[in-house]
Amino acid sequence: MGQQETADVDEVFRVETHGIDPIPDAERHGSAKDLFWLWFGSNLTFTYVINGALAVAFGLSFWQAAGVVVLSGLSFFAISAAGLGGIRTGTATLVISRAAFGVRGNFPAGVLNWVVSIGYTIVNTVVGTLALEVFFAEVGLGGGHLVRGLALGIALALTFAVALWGHATVQFAERWMAYVLAAGFGALLVFVLPGADTSAPADAPGLSGWSLAFVVMLAGPFSYLPMPADYTRYLPRTTSLKSITWMGALGGFASSVALGIAGVAAATQTDMTDAVAGAESLLPSWFQPLFLALVLGGSVTNSIITLYSSSLNLQVLGIPWSRARAIVISAAVTALGSLAALFLTDFTTSLLTFLSLLIIVFAPWGGVFLADMLLRRCRYDSDALHAGSPGAYWYRAGYHPAGMAALLAGMAFATLTCDSELWTGPLVAPLGGADLTLLGSVVSGLTYWALARRIPAYPPAAASAAPVA
Repeated sequence: MGQQETADVDEVFRVETHGIDPIPDAERHGSAKDLFWLWFGSNLTFTYVINGALAVAFGLSFWQAAGVVVLSGLSFFAISAAGLGGIRTGTATLVISRAAFGVRGNFPAGVLNWVVSIGYTIVNTVVGTLALEVFFAEVGLGGGHLVRGLALGIALALTFAVALWGHATVQFAERWMAYVLAAGFGALLVFVLPGADTSAPADAPGLSGWSLAFVVMLAGPFSYLPMPADYTRYLPRTTSLKSITWMGALGGFASSVALGIAGVAAATQTDMTDAVAGAESLLPSWFQPLFLALVLGGSVTNSIITLYSSSLNLQVLGIPWSRARAIVISAAVTALGSLAALFLTDFTTSLLTFLSLLIIVFAPWGGVFLADMLLRRCRYDSDALHAGSPGAYWYRAGYHPAGMAALLAGMAFATLTCDSELWTGPLVAPLGGADLTLLGSVVSGLTYWALARRIPAYPPAAASAAPVA
């Protein structure tokens, strides 16, 4: 097959035909640089400004909060590394995780991940809709339910159209939107950073304030763990594993840290309870409409990758539809959830609280998945991942005992040390109010290593052609 034909298989503005089926070597294309723009663009979202402001609200000084933002940004190295299996197998992350949990054991996490993906897509859609509604009011279109509905329709259309076309269009959109958003958010930093109060002392945050700041900053990156291979599965097998890890990590790190520090700086100057209004008050009047457009654009870039991955997720769960048809389900649920969130204010609060609680599952899930990837050195039996009961990853009745035991151990630790509105673990008070939920990933990872360190790798001869280290 010629080079032009190879590129046309996954073409911009053309509906992608592949789903979770392995991408053949002849149809693979692209380079590691594509991952930089994917993770850079998708994380140019106002959410990180909000999170940076929350770190200050928890009692941290400017420099302490900035330190939390930078350290949390380093988590993108783990997120990017989680995509290495995509090159070896040509399939999605939640298919690869069958190796760690078993085909049936992988199913509950698949369901919860779809819920989380849709939940975050709803949250981002609502943020973008509200920003666009304010923009409409400032240019004289008025307000009310009709204008809000129009704003919602535009936000949903921008997200759905790109995600429906598929992989190539997602990468194309993330790159070009990143150029515009980076320039706009760069201007935001220029306006906000000079006025930051870097000398204000910390407000005695204690262990509770520190832990909550890390939980808030790390929750976003952790929510990506079930999807990195979705965006590496088209890359040629010869792509350097080192370059993949660094390109994706640098992209996510750069955007999340820049916007997180902008939020920290803003919180030292104004009330950020309403983060959009607070940040807007620090900007010159001529830039405020552009700022609202940035909020909308950032919400769309983030929603695109979560909505796209949700369609692959539905195929993992057994929906017998193509990826393009499956995404209609995710889009419909997103639309309904966004309507509820915009017109039922209690729904928004409940959704955010519920999503924050799900880290009890996804931190330990990520620990097991990454530990399994390291033990196998990213070598999998691609055919067995799709084979079901005859395959090597069926284990015992479809469950991998080591993976399930490690997951439960991590979840138990996270449950005992979680501090959220819906649940406060019994160890939180003895720990001085610290929320150690994220350490559930360490507990589960170490438990899995202890139980499965002698796990056999399954690299079939035909699939053992490894990317260049």
